[in-house]
Amino acid sequence: MDRRTYLASLAGGSLALIAGCAGAGGSFGDTNPNVVLGPSDRDADPEDLPYPGWGQPVPSVTLPAVDPATGAVDGTVDTAAVEGPYLSTFFFSNCTTVCPVLVSALREVQIHAVENGYADAVSFLPITFDPERDSPDALSTYADQMNLDTDAGNWQFLRPRSVDRAKATVTDEFGVTFQKTMTDDGESGWMYNHTGIVLLVNGDGFVERAYRPERGAGGSVGFDERTAIDNLRHVRTA
Repeated sequence: MDRRTYLASLAGGSLALIAGCAGAGGSFGDTNPNVVLGPSDRDADPEDLPYPGWGQPVPSVTLPAVDPATGAVDGTVDTAAVEGPYLSTFFFSNCTTVCPVLVSALREVQIHAVENGYADAVSFLPITFDPERDSPDALSTYADQMNLDTDAGNWQFLRPRSVDRAKATVTDEFGVTFQKTMTDDGESGWMYNHTGIVLLVNGDGFVERAYRPERGAGGSVGFDERTAIDNLRHVRTA
């Protein structure tokens, strides 16, 4: 089931709460009991976005979880059933452009959580769409390269088992596009053009924020770690 079909199946339920009078966020209502944060003035109507936006449920997708410290596959994670809030993005470890920016920003939030005593109140669950190269061992190496705190116990890489599963998860369910492109020199194999996005999801599985690295791109709030830390504070203490 793709994301649009999934969301349509919920019509008349929680999604109906998004509709309402115009508010600061635009044409959709500014009251939704499923989320803590109100819509940002840069949010678009969630129904106009290909990916889950403010107040919408994340799709329920179960993926193998990789321990960044050891590279071991440590069970599975259902993206709609995580206890407590979490931040997620979509990446591949060979990326040299937007992915390091996104993962580094998540790392800065993780550092803040560790240093301020709430590391156990938030999870970090980036999803790779390049399982061919992002093996569990490669993801562990990537964690070292990105200086992640692998002892905090709150970071897991989610890795689809196959290329087909990656597409079904990332594009069909989450609405995040990626397209393989070959490198000019032929030595680096392939790269990807892809949507850069970070999702802040609350403990009930609803999107509090859909951030984009370019401020306001695609109708979503721009992403920086200070904004995410402040938003996360409101969500985790609600």
